[in-house]
Amino acid sequence: MTIRDEALLLHLKNKGKIEVRSKVKLENDYDLSLAYTPGVAEPCKEIAREPELVYKYTSKGNLVAVVSDGTAVLGLGDIGPEAALPVMEGKAVLFKEFAGVDAFPICVGTKDPDEIVKLVKLLEPTFGGINLEDIAAPRCFEIERRLKEVLEIPVFHDDQHGTAIVVMAGLINALKLAGKKLPEITVVINGSGSAGIAITKLLIDAGVGNTIMCDLQGIICAEAQWLNPVQLEMAKVTNKLGIKGSLRQALPGADVFIGVSGPGVLSADDIKLMADKPIVFAMANPIPEIMPDEAQKGGAFIVATGRSDYPNQINNVLAFPGIFRGALDVRARYITEGMKMAAAKAIAGLVEDENLTREYIIPKPFDKRVAKVVAAEVARAAFEEGVTRLG
Repeated sequence: MTIRDEALLLHLKNKGKIEVRSKVKLENDYDLSLAYTPGVAEPCKEIAREPELVYKYTSKGNLVAVVSDGTAVLGLGDIGPEAALPVMEGKAVLFKEFAGVDAFPICVGTKDPDEIVKLVKLLEPTFGGINLEDIAAPRCFEIERRLKEVLEIPVFHDDQHGTAIVVMAGLINALKLAGKKLPEITVVINGSGSAGIAITKLLIDAGVGNTIMCDLQGIICAEAQWLNPVQLEMAKVTNKLGIKGSLRQALPGADVFIGVSGPGVLSADDIKLMADKPIVFAMANPIPEIMPDEAQKGGAFIVATGRSDYPNQINNVLAFPGIFRGALDVRARYITEGMKMAAAKAIAGLVEDENLTREYIIPKPFDKRVAKVVAAEVARAAFEEGVTRLG
């Protein structure tokens, strides 16, 4: 059987990937009287008296909503909320398996940012955090921004920030091996959607010397007439030398290429244009911007992809479970830039210097240390930044 056949059979046989299970036994009338009426009235009264007790008496403090409108699902694009549901169920599985976080998919039948913001706000009493997923740019930026303004629980768009955090972690270790420092490098980011913009912002926050963003229409610069409002803002803080043209014009002398775009946009000859010891993160899935063997023909010093069948997989599962675990544990109101950077450094730090190689710059997705270490560092950063509800 092919992967396609096996995947369809798994979903068909199980009718999805998640279910609701009870934490308490329910075997007799007495059990029923405690879990439901009349006993259930007691925690209800306590919470009504002091709403914050909802975190002690219910699952809210460990429950995340995985919210999507189905407009940017994997590489499939706008396939609708029903077709997005298998992905959101899968996300819920990863939350539970990697960090013990209960998550529930919420696939919404609207693309209207106003309606999505209103819906998520109305769900706030039930959930301890909101994971936005597979919402197309540029609406995803507006939705996340507005939700941060109106919610008292953390909001995290994983397509943006999860990707950026894991890229940052990999880059920290890749630069160690290459003997280069963040302030001295130039990074070319191909793809200016949600992931590309979040990666660029985090790189700038980390102190990268120069970043150049490219899109299908070319290099992002202030003079370009095709920019959307978010890209226009990015043009003000990137491309310090004002380079114009295509991706190929951006590459000469660049130390790092980061691709969050599409297959086959880069060749071995393009890699040869880059600086000494070029670092290539080609993360388009399932076919990267350049295959690792082709990149190495062009002289790539380190290559990472989004695929599990090559070394150095840049996988969001290294980030989001631990980030939410840490944020929920301290009841953080927000997930700040400092918390994201703390997560990136925690992931990078799990690859000890003595084990660091060109084929091992980032932990494996099933490394059981990752979520615990990320959660601890995220929680610490939340306390330092004063965004927790715990003393």
